[in-house]
Amino acid sequence: MKKAVVLYSGGLDSTTCMAIAREQGFEPYALSFNYGQRHTVELEKAREYAPLIGAAKHMVVDVDMRQMGGSALTADIEVPKGGVVEDEIPVTYVPARNTIFLAFALGWAEVLGAADIFIGVNALDYSGYPDCRPEFIQAFEKMANLATKAGVEGQPYAIHAPLIDLTKAQIIEKGLALGVDYRLTHSCYDPTPAGLSCGQCDSCRLRLKGFADAGSADPVAYV
Repeated sequence: MKKAVVLYSGGLDSTTCMAIAREQGFEPYALSFNYGQRHTVELEKAREYAPLIGAAKHMVVDVDMRQMGGSALTADIEVPKGGVVEDEIPVTYVPARNTIFLAFALGWAEVLGAADIFIGVNALDYSGYPDCRPEFIQAFEKMANLATKAGVEGQPYAIHAPLIDLTKAQIIEKGLALGVDYRLTHSCYDPTPAGLSCGQCDSCRLRLKGFADAGSADPVAYV
């Protein structure tokens, strides 16, 4: 099997993305980040579940983005609970997060000899983050092939974003068809100390709507 680095947060999208990578014949090397996020339960779930969902290896990188702040996920800013606002980038956007994460993934891929990187970004049912758009993925792929020894020597990288044009319901349906156990995921931005999802943040709302539209019940626990 060909190796692929899969950005894996422990959430619904990244878990589905890893299942798709496996379906396409790749051996997934899961990459997660301890970046100072308030919802550290997500990372705890990622550590626990990565081996269960088929990761050949799971690496967790420490990058303290709380030092910079600028987001409700990395600073003492309240997580919005009023729903997704059209055409507005919410305060849960973490500045340059996917650029930073993909840069680490690129470095690990070059060391592994892997030419493929998977990321579970989505440009339909999402919170309007600029680093989840197709244009960003295309630009990063171009940069990756300019900035690496492998790319310059004719071993090009491909950045796969298989969820980018799917609705949340379609993502869930795809995952269920591939046997994804969504109990092994966490999406909430503002969980309780016990790890219960709030049900009101943008991420919870999008997740719950996705399950409802897919005609399925969300198996995780909510407040």
